[in-house]
Amino acid sequence: MAESNAQHWGRMSRGNRKLIRWGLLLLGLALASFALWNYVAGWAPSRDAYPVQGIVVNESNGQPIWAELGATGVDFAYITATEGARGRDLQFQANLAAVQEAGIRFGALHHFDLCRSASEQATMFITSVPRNDSALPPAVQLDFSEGCKSRPNRALILSELATFLNQIEAHSGTPAILLLTPAFEKEYRVSKSIDRNIWLEGNGLSPDYSARPWVMWTANTQRRLSGIDGAVRWVVVRK
Repeated sequence: MAESNAQHWGRMSRGNRKLIRWGLLLLGLALASFALWNYVAGWAPSRDAYPVQGIVVNESNGQPIWAELGATGVDFAYITATEGARGRDLQFQANLAAVQEAGIRFGALHHFDLCRSASEQATMFITSVPRNDSALPPAVQLDFSEGCKSRPNRALILSELATFLNQIEAHSGTPAILLLTPAFEKEYRVSKSIDRNIWLEGNGLSPDYSARPWVMWTANTQRRLSGIDGAVRWVVVRK
């Protein structure tokens, strides 16, 4: 028997209602995702708990407007200077000049490369980063990178790190701070054997994976700020 007009329109109405429900559900999910993204992009720990807070920048962040960043709560900046022995960050010199002009405290960061010798890396750092008595201690990031598959034994890594630190600290005049990522610290337990201040990572959660208490904490790796391109690592200092 042919479908009546009433049955036909009823079926169409039910189909439309289902589409509307799905549309509202998808809209709700999109709005929730946008709200979550905004929350993450803007989140930072309380200033009451951590009065001193700052950022890590590299060439992917373009040309920051440092005066604007200083006015919006950036107390200090670690500027990526060198990547192993392979090269210098393309924005380092420009950032170094601009951050000083803006009156923001600054330090240089080196990304340690397991596939390069300590002496090569120290030479790259020393020839790239001028000594400045007002600078923060140099920071050394220790992690595993896609470009280096080498996994030397612990004794060799500790020896290479000691060589590297001795050379750059003689240049800078201050002990370095070690930025230990969770995987690297689990593999090499650097904090147990090298007596330096520790910088740990942990999005949203205070980390506890090193043998000693941390001095600095990367609290948010996706912070967005006016005056700089892309996401930056937001870092706090323990009182």
